Amino acid sequence: MNDFFISGIQQVGVGTMDFRKSWNWFIEMFGIDVKILEDDTVAERMLPYTGGVPQKRHACIAISLQGGGGFEIWQYSERKPVPCPFEPAAGDLGIFAAKVKCRDVEAFHNEITRKWTDCGKVSSLPDGTRTFIVRDLYGNFFQIVEDRSVFIEQNRLTGGITGAVVGVTDIDRSVKFYSEVLGFDKVIYDTTGTFDDLGPFPYGYQRYRRVLLGTAKERQGAFCGLFGQNTIELVQALDRNPRKIYEGRFWGDPGFIQICFDVTGMKELGMFCESKGHPFTVDSCPGGKVFDMGDASGHFTYIEDPDGTLIEFVETHSIPVAKKLGWYIDMKKRDPRKRLPKFLFRMMGLVSKEKIR
Repeated sequence: MNDFFISGIQQVGVGTMDFRKSWNWFIEMFGIDVKILEDDTVAERMLPYTGGVPQKRHACIAISLQGGGGFEIWQYSERKPVPCPFEPAAGDLGIFAAKVKCRDVEAFHNEITRKWTDCGKVSSLPDGTRTFIVRDLYGNFFQIVEDRSVFIEQNRLTGGITGAVVGVTDIDRSVKFYSEVLGFDKVIYDTTGTFDDLGPFPYGYQRYRRVLLGTAKERQGAFCGLFGQNTIELVQALDRNPRKIYEGRFWGDPGFIQICFDVTGMKELGMFCESKGHPFTVDSCPGGKVFDMGDASGHFTYIEDPDGTLIEFVETHSIPVAKKLGWYIDMKKRDPRKRLPKFLFRMMGLVSKEKIR
């Protein structure tokens, strides 16, 4: 038995041209209004992905109490962000869409299209799950997927991140990576053809092979009740050579930066990843030191999937519940497999909801 475990998708990073405009958009459209942490300092440990130079940035992680992973909203503070020079298409290498959970897709489509026009039509995933595509202020694709689970009722139709759609060059090789390394060991569908639900993407009506991966067993950990069930969808373009979305650009430039997983047992996880041929490319705590990010502390690392898509791991050591009251949770002093009670998240919601200007 491994001495580590992965609790689920903690967040998906979204690089933006304007931090405040993006977050306000996510609040208005998806209800991502509970700030877990905010940081406006220098990213000193990401040198392999920032041109070898520390870069100042403004970032926050925000969630929805209805459940799902969070959004890490991210903007360079001094360097001008570099957008992708082309419009990312279905199957391009990297994260080309983030999955957002929704309890009633038809109702939410009616709701969002009254205030935002860049939305596709309602259709179905290959397994019949209802879905549609929304593009944000800067052209990022969000795949709204029906998931009726609710963590804490907020009387909204949407929650947070429930997965990601990743373009790959060799889908069998990538299935092995996401299954063996990240625990997505259940194939929900594996299908090849043309698909109506990919229509809103550039080249969406070409042929693709698609594999949706889930987990055979329920995840464990303090936050897994919030995260819920996650999926990773792998997409391989069959009619063209895909482009790498972050080719020639830095980590944090506009687009989907990484998929971040909440973990316990980082040292053991590192040895496991190395044994699978995917060693850490970044380690925030060489020698075991604690890394602080604004109001929280912990240990983060990165690996790459077979096509270079960034996968982040975070082991949380301390997290704020009510910062103004000095109330923090020391995660090292509790059973790491025991879920945090919902009242703590309700407290976070009471003191952390905000709309930034």
